[in-house]
Amino acid sequence: VQLQASGGGLVQAGGSLRLSCAASGRAFSRYDMGWFRQAPGKEREFVAASRWSSSTEYYADPVKGRFTISRDNAKNTVYLQMNSLKPEDTAVYSCAAVYSAGGSWLGKYWGQGTQVTVSS
Repeated sequence: VQLQASGGGLVQAGGSLRLSCAASGRAFSRYDMGWFRQAPGKEREFVAASRWSSSTEYYADPVKGRFTISRDNAKNTVYLQMNSLKPEDTAVYSCAAVYSAGGSWLGKYWGQGTQVTVSS
């Protein structure tokens, strides 16, 4: 599966952005999908995931209550709605087909990242 993320940009603190990740290839609806981010000088970290079988959502603690992951299987697209953005949300956001292992979400197939910058 190939993934293409879009929707990043510059936004003021408190604002919102919606990221999109379009997938090509078969069986998108059977992949667990997720979002990760990497800030300058920091390691990549998990943000959110959605299971294909139940659409159950998982979130990292820093984004709970502010970010929402969703998917449209008919459009082969997964979204990340980001509200109440903070400067510390500034990072390159990447989507991935993911799997769970050892209590962590890991990427199996990766898309390119999209830059999100939140100004204070």
